[in-house]
Amino acid sequence: MLMYSVRRLITAVFILFGASFLIYNLVAIAGDPLEELRVSTSPNKEALIAQRIAALDLDTPAPLRYFKWLGGVLGCFAGKCDFGQNLAGTPVTQLLSNAVYQTLTLVLAATILAILIGVCLGIVSALRQYSGLDYTVTFASFLFFSLPSFWIAVLLKEFLAIGFNDFLRNPVVTIPTTLLISALAGLFWYAASFGKQKTRYLMGLVGFTLTAGAIIFVSATHWFLTPFLGIPFILPLGLVAALTFTVLVSGLRNRRALGAGLSMVVVGLVAYFPIQGLLAQATLLMVVIVTAAFMALGVILGLGWGGYDKGQGARVGMLTGLAMALLIIADRFMQAWPSYLNSGRIKGRPIPTANASTPNLQGDFWIHGIDTMTHILLPTIALTLISLASYSRYSRASMLEIMNQDYIRTARAKGVSERSVVMKHAFRNALIPLATIIAMDIGAIIGGAAITERIFAFKGMGTLFLDALAQTDPNPVMGVFLLTGIMALTFNLVADLLYSALDPRVRVKA
Repeated sequence: MLMYSVRRLITAVFILFGASFLIYNLVAIAGDPLEELRVSTSPNKEALIAQRIAALDLDTPAPLRYFKWLGGVLGCFAGKCDFGQNLAGTPVTQLLSNAVYQTLTLVLAATILAILIGVCLGIVSALRQYSGLDYTVTFASFLFFSLPSFWIAVLLKEFLAIGFNDFLRNPVVTIPTTLLISALAGLFWYAASFGKQKTRYLMGLVGFTLTAGAIIFVSATHWFLTPFLGIPFILPLGLVAALTFTVLVSGLRNRRALGAGLSMVVVGLVAYFPIQGLLAQATLLMVVIVTAAFMALGVILGLGWGGYDKGQGARVGMLTGLAMALLIIADRFMQAWPSYLNSGRIKGRPIPTANASTPNLQGDFWIHGIDTMTHILLPTIALTLISLASYSRYSRASMLEIMNQDYIRTARAKGVSERSVVMKHAFRNALIPLATIIAMDIGAIIGGAAITERIFAFKGMGTLFLDALAQTDPNPVMGVFLLTGIMALTFNLVADLLYSALDPRVRVKA
């Protein structure tokens, strides 16, 4: 394994060297970085041209200039990175640091959501093959995949941003709208349920009733203006999380694992009030530490409950602890929502249509956190909808292939529970083909989403690359290319190594 990784890394170095040399020279001959100065009417035009020639070392031929640039890049190993300067004289390292932050803020959440939701939808639709749910997921996936990203972005701006901001003036849902949304929810519950027809009708009715009740509650309390969770909502949501994780990890027969999850819910409720004072002074690091502490406590509780498989109890406790921490953090964000909404910079219209943050916004960690989330909301939804199709279709096809294998039929014939068949035998093997796709997509995150960045005015890696390419500015182009190439090659190696972790039959030999 070690020798294989070393060989792959050495190969990656040669690939990056050859590709970067080719790209650098192509960019250098693609245009003239002095073009705008040559047509300038400025009286000191010649001085500006000479200054740019000296700054970009244009007197040196492009192939030789590449090796000078490469020498600055290799200085990163000595702690002195030098990617050169752009046409304006700004260091490329500074441009890259700003662009990487913007890109990660924009694309990372969308990629993670697309992977989680897409894989889950694909597996569920595979288990319900040729059902109404399967056809609905297939239709929706291909619909969103076929729509242009800029058109989805425009629709989101019009109906979700502007429409929701107008709705907040009087956040009351009308009766016809309530009935329509509840009916759609009931149909979804009906399509997603299984069993006898009577049971499916009952699930549809339950979905309709719960949705209608939630909408009526939200309208009556003006929840969108003063949202809250508190103990009344954290308790049932925590119980649902504990039951769900128990079903997925161990099954309800493992009472000790269920006890670990329920115990973690009790711990979260007990800690709710004491932790509020700590969260009032929160920082990002503090939030991460609190979340990790809840997860660690869940593992301890799971091990403490014991049983024939302590690992299952530990996993249920850890996941429930994560859910409780996220619920408490979400509640704290909701407490800060009225202050954010009534801020002089927001003026009651919290969903923006452009930029990465609100200029000159004053507030604590929670206010700035809400501001970041509202700014990435629309691009995250747009990118997630577009990316869902590939993950859902690949996971569905992979799951269907696995479920028809002989060892799955053998497991069922031996009396293994359906949960164990799906989660232990099929799901893990279904992830093997997805490992390459997911790893490559994560590696491509750093490259940004150029069209989405343009529409929502994010100054990310995609925008930096296109602007530099249009201006024949090789140094920023090479900086973006190098970072993207390193990420792609690294995660390609990670995908290969994941095969051996997911499938014991696969072993990487030296």
